[in-house]
Amino acid sequence: MATTPNLHRRVSDRPLYLLAAVIVPLIVLAGFARTYYLKGLFATPALPSLIVHAHGIIMTAWVVLFIVQVTLVAKRRTKMHQRLGILGAGLAALVFVVGILTGLYAAARFVDNPSLAAASDPPPLPFLIIPLGDMVIFAILITAALYYRKRLDIHKRLMLLAAINLLAPAIARIPLSFIANGGPLAFFGLTDLCLVGFVAFDTIRHRRLHPAFLWGGLLIIIMQPLRIFLAPTNAWISFAAALVRLVQ
Repeated sequence: MATTPNLHRRVSDRPLYLLAAVIVPLIVLAGFARTYYLKGLFATPALPSLIVHAHGIIMTAWVVLFIVQVTLVAKRRTKMHQRLGILGAGLAALVFVVGILTGLYAAARFVDNPSLAAASDPPPLPFLIIPLGDMVIFAILITAALYYRKRLDIHKRLMLLAAINLLAPAIARIPLSFIANGGPLAFFGLTDLCLVGFVAFDTIRHRRLHPAFLWGGLLIIIMQPLRIFLAPTNAWISFAAALVRLVQ
């Protein structure tokens, strides 16, 4: 009986993650070029505080580490990838902590200045649920990825989802009118488009939807309308105000 030698050939994941290593930094650069990376060319306002500087540096380091880790895996330098993973865990903790503080200090800056608060659209306290929610989702995905670090198929997909989840703030700042006018519907929708594109690419190659992409992707997508729904409620505004008072 004839056999088919390629029947059980393992499908390489490298094209997916190399593609992500190109697309993710390009979106981050497109979103933050005017206000951070190339701000000297655009004469945009100075960054309002040191915490914002720290946030920019740490998030840039995270994107660079993501690219390096993908490249190491593609070159099969697994040991170096694992060593850098220890650094990555510490950096992820910094992303979470500084991301939370950046959101709180930004909201406090508006709350402490009535003229800024009056001109803010959306208002600072309802909007706070967006960046804080991003950080909570990031923490869940990274924690799960670290837990499954020995299950490489799960680990790498959760890490990719964590990177995609952080694209929303960059997409929101891309200087296109339909994004600026569309608000959360636009920047969440474009984030979901990236998510679905990567998941579809992986699903077509493997001929199945990986559970990590299914459940992690649902977490990202479901949390978007949930935050929009909760943002204007009295319960959230009271909670957000209490958080902001911690940094005032």
